[in-house]
Amino acid sequence: MKQTIIITGGAGFIGSHVVREFATKYPDYTIVNLDALTYAGNLENLKDVDHLPNYKFEKIDICDAQAVLEVFKKHQPTGVIHLAAESHVDRSIADPSAFVMTNVIGTVNLLNAAREIWNDASTGSAKGYEGKRFHHVSTDEVFGALGSEGFFTEDTKYDPHSPYSASKAASDHFVRAYHDTYGMPMVLTNCSNNYGPNHFPEKLIPLCIHNIINNKPLPIYGDGKYTRDWLFVIDHAKAIDLVFHQGKNGDCYNVGGFNEWQNIDLVKELCQQLDTKLGREPGTSAQLITFVKDRPGHDLRYAIDANKINKELGWYPSVTFEQGLAKTIDWFMDNQEWLNNVTSGDYQKYYDTQYQE
Repeated sequence: MKQTIIITGGAGFIGSHVVREFATKYPDYTIVNLDALTYAGNLENLKDVDHLPNYKFEKIDICDAQAVLEVFKKHQPTGVIHLAAESHVDRSIADPSAFVMTNVIGTVNLLNAAREIWNDASTGSAKGYEGKRFHHVSTDEVFGALGSEGFFTEDTKYDPHSPYSASKAASDHFVRAYHDTYGMPMVLTNCSNNYGPNHFPEKLIPLCIHNIINNKPLPIYGDGKYTRDWLFVIDHAKAIDLVFHQGKNGDCYNVGGFNEWQNIDLVKELCQQLDTKLGREPGTSAQLITFVKDRPGHDLRYAIDANKINKELGWYPSVTFEQGLAKTIDWFMDNQEWLNNVTSGDYQKYYDTQYQE
């Protein structure tokens, strides 16, 4: 069936890989990328697909309800995959309001626009919902923190600890509420930490790659023992494809890499691989590791139980972490101009002094 799918945040890290997956895999679909092109959005991420006849771009801020409604009326989407979000925890601590606006109000604006064009709100008729789907992409951070054991499941109680995770939790609740109240057809995914090509370098892995290449300090929060489950972004895009097309209406799916690493061990692995690729003596890059003051409210451990999506939809990561990391390093080394462009200007302080997972 031909579809028109709006993908929000499609010029960002994860969003660009989702746009690429859908635009190339489904040539009969029309893919409409909605992005405000903030600091983390870059159309260069899509230069290999922007020529495709089934790809369209709209510069839209999802906080502008009227603009969102107009673009929905213009393109008449049959589906929405919502990835646009503020996602930097440190930034959320400095300015929570921006996260409320984008992650909560922006999500509600999208839900309202979808409801208006898919359904007769005046009569409550649900006929317009047939063949439609709203896919909301969220994070494992909404579940809070784990101790040394256990995993987040789809039934884990929400317990967000930062303004970022609280805003994402709120958006999740609104999507579920629209399903329960208005019959909005939806699926929801909560993913673990993504990594891979095009990753904006305020995040741990691309920041460390950039700093190792340039012999700059590698800032590690606290004692470095914070543990995360890492997911290769291309595998995540394929999981979104599966859930969007085959997921059960009204259901949620956790997407993780089955792949836990303490931050300090991850950075040492990066140092080891880059020493080899850069022709440095083993242990050279590890000398750049610098422990810095911890982030307020830092969660000790995240770990996703992704057995549901594995058993029901047959999804499983295609690469080991070491393999995915090698692919990621190679991409960044081959795209130094891209990396230098996005690490210039006012945001350089983030690359030099801190990171966000």
